[in-house]
Amino acid sequence: MSAFIKTETDGSVLKITLNRPDKFNSFNREMALLLQDALDRAASDKTIRAVYLTGEGKAFCAGQDLSEALDKSGPGIERIVREHYNPIVLKIRAIEKPVICAVNGVAAGAGANIALACDIVIAASSVAFIQAFSKIGLVPDNGGSFFLPRLVGFGKASALMMLGDKVSAADAEKMGMIYKTAADDMLHTEAMVIAKTLADLPTKALGFTKRMLNNSLNNTLSEQLECEADMQVRAAQTYDYNEGVSAFFEKRKPVFKGE
Repeated sequence: MSAFIKTETDGSVLKITLNRPDKFNSFNREMALLLQDALDRAASDKTIRAVYLTGEGKAFCAGQDLSEALDKSGPGIERIVREHYNPIVLKIRAIEKPVICAVNGVAAGAGANIALACDIVIAASSVAFIQAFSKIGLVPDNGGSFFLPRLVGFGKASALMMLGDKVSAADAEKMGMIYKTAADDMLHTEAMVIAKTLADLPTKALGFTKRMLNNSLNNTLSEQLECEADMQVRAAQTYDYNEGVSAFFEKRKPVFKGE
């Protein structure tokens, strides 16, 4: 795999690292397509039970590499959005395994919104999130206009997107944009603990939970109750449900297999 995306496994966790540190991990076409490939691997590999996404160097992701966007022989804005970013966000949400984002540095524009599409986001305390689009005459993409209002509320999201304010990691946590913050030197330690904890939990149940959360964004109450019933029936047919119940009655720690 190209140096623009690094992957490594740590037990049942697939670690994906955006790796253009000299460009603050801004996306070009190659990096975007390679990230899609890595996400496809995570979805299809049964030995992978959690995904860990982060960036190399000082930044998590500064968004789109504008030199590519302005290149007359490049893919152009429409292909960048439709072929690069939209599939990334859809793949993150479609993977029925938890995706943990460890935001190690600035997350701007498309970079911020890729983070917000993940299931659990933990950020270094020095990090800033920036909806930088309005600064260059563009609009939020990568699902930002979908996820951000649902995370922080319509009015707050509107202001952040229009003004392009920097949001500190502490403020992002307070407003519910992210799960939690960590000291810079402890980010990867704390985030990997979360990833490994999730990888040891009943993967199918977590995947069903993710599917329910996705559906809840559009369902009525009655539709969501039916979705919960369907997912609960499916969860009750898994190996891990039987293991969890057995461990409960036997007063021992369950050993889940993700099956």
